[in-house]
Amino acid sequence: MIRRKRGRLWKRTAPLLVLCLLGLTGCARPAAGNIADTSPAVPGQTSSALAQITIYSDEEEPQYDTEYYLPEERKEENGQIRSYLTGQMVDTLKGNRRPVAVMMSNDKEARPQYGINRAGVVYEAPVEGGMNRYMALIEDYDNLERIGSVRSCRTYYTYFAREFDAVYVHFGQSTFAKPYLKNVDHINGLDAIGDLAFYRTKDKKSPHNAYTSGDRITASIEKLGYTPSYAPSYKGHYLFARDGREASLTERPGVMDAGTVKTGYIMNQAYFVYDPSDGLYHRYQYGGIHQGDEGPVAVKNVIFQYCQTGHYATTDYLDINVHTTECGYFMTDGKAIPINWEKDGEFGPTRYFDANHDEVVLNQGKTWVCIIPTRDFAKSEIIGNEDTQ
Repeated sequence: MIRRKRGRLWKRTAPLLVLCLLGLTGCARPAAGNIADTSPAVPGQTSSALAQITIYSDEEEPQYDTEYYLPEERKEENGQIRSYLTGQMVDTLKGNRRPVAVMMSNDKEARPQYGINRAGVVYEAPVEGGMNRYMALIEDYDNLERIGSVRSCRTYYTYFAREFDAVYVHFGQSTFAKPYLKNVDHINGLDAIGDLAFYRTKDKKSPHNAYTSGDRITASIEKLGYTPSYAPSYKGHYLFARDGREASLTERPGVMDAGTVKTGYIMNQAYFVYDPSDGLYHRYQYGGIHQGDEGPVAVKNVIFQYCQTGHYATTDYLDINVHTTECGYFMTDGKAIPINWEKDGEFGPTRYFDANHDEVVLNQGKTWVCIIPTRDFAKSEIIGNEDTQ
C-alpha cells in the first residue's frame, strides 16, 4: 500500500471536567472545586484527583491544514459535491455517479472526437502502427447525443478505467485484451448489448463511424445490471488543491519552465502550449489546434507517464507495463517537475511523487495523461516560456 504524506488534522475541542472514581475504598470522590468533600480522607492520598478529558462534539467540524482535500472531507453542499475527476464542485447526482471511460479514435478520418471536451481526465497511449488512442473519462454525459467514435480495447486501458471505478466503453478488443475485460465493468459493441449501446453514422466510413450517447450509456448500464454509483471503498484518484489555492510548483525540486511540452508521439506529433491568460495548456496535433466537437481542447494539468513497453508474441500489439515504477513529468501553470509514479496494487490508482516523495497535488480542472514508452523518453521535450511557439 502506498502511503501518502499528509498534513495534520485539527479539531476544535470542548474540554469537559470528568469526575474520577477512586477505587481504593470503593467510594466515588468528587473532584471538582465547588462540591463539598464529605467522604472520609484516605491516609497518604492527595486531593488532586481531577482529570481533564477532551470530548469531541458531533456538531464540531474538523479543521485541516493540508494544501489539498482529503477523501474524508468529501460531502454534499447545496446540491453539489467535489468531482473525483476534476476536484471541482459538480451536481451531486453526476459527482456520485461512476464515470464512463470511452475509447476514442485519433485517426485523422475520425476527427473531431465527440464528447472529448466533457472529459475530466483523458488518457492517451500508443497502439500498433504508431497511432494513438484516447480513453476519455466523462461524468457529465447525460445530454450528449454523440460520443466517439468508439474504438476497441487494449489491455492497459482496462487498468486505467479500473483506477477510476469507471464503466469502460469500447467497440471490440484485441485478442490479448479479451481476458482482462473480466476485471472491469464494460460495455462492448461486439456483445449482445451492442445494438442498444451503439449506433453508426453515414458521415464517416467504418471503423470510424461507431458512436454512443448519454441515453444509450445509461440504458446499457441499467440493462447490464452495473452499479451506477461509486463503490463505497472508492476514495478517489488524485489530490486536488483547495478552493482559492493554486498548487504551485515553484518550490518543488527540479522545477523548470514549461511553456511548451512535446510528447514525442510519432504519428500525431502532439504537444501542449501554456496560455497564461487562462492558465490552461492548449493541445495541438497534426500541425494544428486539437478541436473537439465543442471547441479547442485545453486542460489544467498534463502528466507524462513513461512506461516500459514490449510486444505480444510476434505481433504489433503493444504490451505496456503500467505496474512497474518509472519516471515522468507533471506540468501545471507553466511549470514542470520531474516525478516518479507508483501503482497502488494491481488495480489501485497510480500515484505521482516528486523528488522528495511527496505526492503531487493537482490544480482543480481537467487532466491529460500521456503514456509514453521509456524508449521514446528523449523524443519528448519541455521548453521554457520564452521559447513558447
